[in-house]
Amino acid sequence: MDFNWTIAVVSLVIGVVVGLTGMGGGALTTPILVLFFHITPLAAVSSDLVSAAVMKPVGSIVHLRHGTVRLELVKWLCVGSVPAAFCGVLVARALGTGSGVETVIQYALGAALILAAAGLFFRAYLRLSERAQHRDGRRDPDPEGPPTIDVKPVPTVVIGLVGGLVVGMTSVGSGSLIIIALMLLYPTLRASELVGTDLVQAVPLVASAALGHILFGDLSLGLTGALLAGAVPGAFIGAQLSSRLPGALIRRALAFVLLASALKLLGLSTVLTAVLLGVVIVVSGPIWMGLRRAHGFPALPARERQLSPSGL
Repeated sequence: MDFNWTIAVVSLVIGVVVGLTGMGGGALTTPILVLFFHITPLAAVSSDLVSAAVMKPVGSIVHLRHGTVRLELVKWLCVGSVPAAFCGVLVARALGTGSGVETVIQYALGAALILAAAGLFFRAYLRLSERAQHRDGRRDPDPEGPPTIDVKPVPTVVIGLVGGLVVGMTSVGSGSLIIIALMLLYPTLRASELVGTDLVQAVPLVASAALGHILFGDLSLGLTGALLAGAVPGAFIGAQLSSRLPGALIRRALAFVLLASALKLLGLSTVLTAVLLGVVIVVSGPIWMGLRRAHGFPALPARERQLSPSGL
């Protein structure tokens, strides 16, 4: 495949989203390549993983310099994720060649995207619950400095195994699925540590999956070059804007895009996809407002800012 400037521009936009939220790289790039550019799923996964292997170290270096990486967790995650990611490529290949394996990978990708979208909602709910506990005193004050955690090697390795296998097969999960699992297993970790730890462990994870796809996948140098041309500057721009734009709004839009992509990848018709997305739009707002009220917050965030002592 020759270099495609349209793909580079799309990759630039996705890179900005990744820089803003820390999520959405493979979860957005791969389905867009499949659905809109008619790239075969295996080729899309292969090229996306190789481009991600080039991008990941940049953000990792930043987090290492800021001390927001739990290296003890990185170690156990990599024990499971690195070999599992490589094996994920072999599993995809073992499923066969031609339309059969492409269909399986496409459905696996759709299922992974639904999990990622659900994970974003659950992540937002955990943050809401945490804020409520801080406010009414039910949660102990945060200690000075990084919180102490009790490392759980076996569950952490299992997270790496499952996440690595999914990433190797679909390119989705190195940022979205694994970070949600870490939140559940280590709830005291700060958000910056979750992102930093996940990003650093994703470097060898994605590199392992990328190597597998270089050897056994369907790598296209032209497609990979177009992805890199857009994603690298996009991620840099997104990181610079992350402190200025509302991340919550970006995450909601990302969850919506993930769900829409998943429904199409799972074979739903355009009409049915539109109906389901419409239902989600209609019901998600009242549900979230109800959850906010149940935790003692005003239904609308704007109202909360008006009532805050600072007036913000």
